[in-house]
Amino acid sequence: MKTLAVILLSAMLTDNFVLSKFMGICPFLGVSKKLDSATGMGIAVTFVMICATCVTYPIHYFILVPNNLAYLDTVVFILVIALFVQLVETAMKKMLPSLYKALGVYLPLITTNCAVLGVTVLNIDNGFTFIQSIGNSLGGGLGFLLALVIFSGVRKKMEYADIPETFKGVPATLIAASIVSLSFMGFSGLFS
Repeated sequence: MKTLAVILLSAMLTDNFVLSKFMGICPFLGVSKKLDSATGMGIAVTFVMICATCVTYPIHYFILVPNNLAYLDTVVFILVIALFVQLVETAMKKMLPSLYKALGVYLPLITTNCAVLGVTVLNIDNGFTFIQSIGNSLGGGLGFLLALVIFSGVRKKMEYADIPETFKGVPATLIAASIVSLSFMGFSGLFS
């Protein structure tokens, strides 16, 4: 059980997909302007990560590997992820239309979000069991959510900051993202 807790916490903090592996930067920068859209995107990505892992893990070990087709992992995983993104998009459009509009183009981009594909591939590469893979996916999704929520707060503060004209916009956003990323390096000594 301790191993599962370490996997979960390290995926959230030390191996954060956005802040240490730099996966999922597009939605991180694009959706983190407002707290509600950042939270919605984080929850959607977490759901897709867990569901994709639940499906891709058995496909890899029970279909692709026994038939010597493991080289098709990436293609199959992307198709599974696209299926779950379509389900999330349809459900969100019907149940949460305001969030659906707020996420805009970034919601379908979850399909090509390398953090979602990354978690499914890393689960296989790290040799995790099914339960450990679910824990890693949950931690990865919660870490993504945490990064988005923290950065939305930073961006809110930046709106009222006196930033030199040269740094306004994208430069200030990238500098702030790098500082948030550096702050997560403090967790790196916790889970070795």
